[in-house]
Amino acid sequence: MPVPAPVPAPAPTPAFAARTTAVQGSPVREILALTERPGVISFAGGLPAPELFDAEGLRAAYDTAFAVSARRALQYSTTEGVPELREAVAARATARGLATGPDDVLVTSGSQQALTLLTTALVEPGDVVLVENPTYLAALQCFGLAGARVVPVPCDAQGIVPEALAEIVVRERPKLLYTVPTFQNPTGRTLPAARRAAVAEIAGRLGLWLVEDDPYGDLRYEGSDVPWLASHPGAQDRTALLGSFSKVMAPGLRLGWLRAPAGLRRAAVVAKQAADLHTSTVDQLAAAHYLAAVDLDAHLATVRAAYRERRDALLGGLGEALPAGSEWNRPEGGMFVWARLPQEHDAARLLKSALAHDVAFVPGAPFYTGPADPRTLRLSFTTHTPQEIAEGLRRLRRAV
Repeated sequence: MPVPAPVPAPAPTPAFAARTTAVQGSPVREILALTERPGVISFAGGLPAPELFDAEGLRAAYDTAFAVSARRALQYSTTEGVPELREAVAARATARGLATGPDDVLVTSGSQQALTLLTTALVEPGDVVLVENPTYLAALQCFGLAGARVVPVPCDAQGIVPEALAEIVVRERPKLLYTVPTFQNPTGRTLPAARRAAVAEIAGRLGLWLVEDDPYGDLRYEGSDVPWLASHPGAQDRTALLGSFSKVMAPGLRLGWLRAPAGLRRAAVVAKQAADLHTSTVDQLAAAHYLAAVDLDAHLATVRAAYRERRDALLGGLGEALPAGSEWNRPEGGMFVWARLPQEHDAARLLKSALAHDVAFVPGAPFYTGPADPRTLRLSFTTHTPQEIAEGLRRLRRAV
């Protein structure tokens, strides 16, 4: 009887792309997983309050989308987005002082996709991308996956320092500056109008793209609106403005939008065709029907009133909860308070103790490019009621 030939060992599979191993996962997402156990009061995630979602209004909007034309709602759509939603986005942008037509808008699967599409369209491996320091963590992941060299721009309590920006642009010759100028994530700070004008002038004079991310601009609790960077003369031909429905309607819709000059917008359309062809048709139509039927600004007034009360509850209790000598800011809107512990303290070490007391926050270190300040932390106030916030601060005090 013949002896079977030995079965050769399988060859190893080819390696993953280097960019997937060079970029780490999000520590914020990992912390959120830890805080999902019952009873934890979490100041970690920037999550809207689910009890403030207009569930009935959105359900009616979906019903309308199917009643008007179920065949259209369930069919493929154009990459740019359904006309009704692009018109609604353009009208809201125009009402805020930035003249915008439907053809200026690309609908995306959340504003995070808009950032990914812009990065695909603009950034080659080795290109320099400038960011605020600290900055939005998922933006750092996006630029890292593209192989960019990310360079921080010095910031103070008001955001980007224009003189430092000009010096870095001359020295580094970056492709773009990414900024969240209004109620920034993670610091909550807002770039003043004069500095926005200076940033726009620098971009026009020295030649770089501006990517202006504005997911929080509708969540203002005090003070006056500050014009978008995209509205400044020096920036109009070189600014991509990103917006989102996650904070004003519901993040589960995964709807965002991109307003950009024609050439850049077209490049983003091509990138989107390669990514997902188009954003969900039924979700777009439901959002468009919702915006046509509901006074979104009236709904936002209710949301802002609730969030203002929650912000004040957090600010009012931090002095008791954090170690003596801690510092924190007072954001005029958005979802975050940025704090710094005294010398000899470490936010990551405090988090371990906080989790043992069923309360959580996000250490600030992952948001930095280059050397980080280990004493910093981000606290979100939107998800919990003032009573829950007070209890969370009591637990944090015990952890300290």
